[in-house]
Amino acid sequence: MAIDVGGTSRAPTIHEVARRAGVSHQTVSRYLRDMGPFKPATTERVEKAIRELNYRPNMIARSMRTRRTGVLAVILPSQLDAMPTPTLAGAAKAAHAAGCFMEISVVDGTAQDRAARAIELLESGRVEGVLSLSALPGLTDRPKGPGTAALTVLDQYDDDLRGIGPLADASVMADIVRSLAELGHRKFLHIAGPQDWASARARRRVFEETVAELGLVCGGVVGGGWGPEVGYAAVSDLDAASGVTAVVAANDYVAMGAMRAAHERGWRVPQDLSVTGWDDLGTGRYATPSLSTVSVDRQGQGRQAMSRLIALVRDEAPPVVSPEANQLILRESSGPVPPSGSAWRGDT
Repeated sequence: MAIDVGGTSRAPTIHEVARRAGVSHQTVSRYLRDMGPFKPATTERVEKAIRELNYRPNMIARSMRTRRTGVLAVILPSQLDAMPTPTLAGAAKAAHAAGCFMEISVVDGTAQDRAARAIELLESGRVEGVLSLSALPGLTDRPKGPGTAALTVLDQYDDDLRGIGPLADASVMADIVRSLAELGHRKFLHIAGPQDWASARARRRVFEETVAELGLVCGGVVGGGWGPEVGYAAVSDLDAASGVTAVVAANDYVAMGAMRAAHERGWRVPQDLSVTGWDDLGTGRYATPSLSTVSVDRQGQGRQAMSRLIALVRDEAPPVVSPEANQLILRESSGPVPPSGSAWRGDT
């Protein structure tokens, strides 16, 4: 609640909480700073007064007394249409579990601009730690020190919030090709993502290398986008006599577009054409058929990065558990190669 004074409202004070609870304001202050112990009855009265008045502590004043704010900031480039939601969700969960608040600072401009903003936050006294998801020139991980907050640089996104480093690891692409080869497939089509993305380039490169290494046949590399329309167009344009029996798509959206085009052409998945994606989207799990894909633990990346930051803030040992590596998940959309010589293709 707000206190109405002369037609205007203001936030309740610690003294008003104390009066309602029947204790001194020093007791309320000690309670808010977790400086007990307190009698159960006292705790109950103070908590009830705080709830009834909807009291919110003055974080700035509290931080001046305790040198702690409980606030952790995440710095992002200003590409809001590419917001890495799973990574941020993992970071937020780790912050919440540690009893901290997480705020997001979106910075326009270059990496140097982000570094300058990071320094402002580190020296502001308002936050205890800063996590950057992309590189900050001249700055690296550092613990909390006199007059400065702790810093963790994840450096897994570029200036346009496109995944790099571990998020661009494409080694599982080799597992996809090998698994399909073991099912009898010999001719593959890769529907690639946009080649200005490191992850898309890496997936194409590993695809081509593995096909060549295993003596398989590349039936083409097409596409160049992340949307379902890219996969739909690629399979719609695929020659029925091409001999391609396996489509390896750059992500799940592309794969689902490819499956839709196959359905419209009368090609059964996986009996006539196997399709795999990447990212393990929830929609792919419930598609008909369910989509073979690669699980990427982006939440784990964010959770680990925030846990590293919290360890630096608290001068604790860093976490030793790493996020789960990318994993191939084979579902209903991939199966054995069609019987040799069968008239399995034909547009309806």
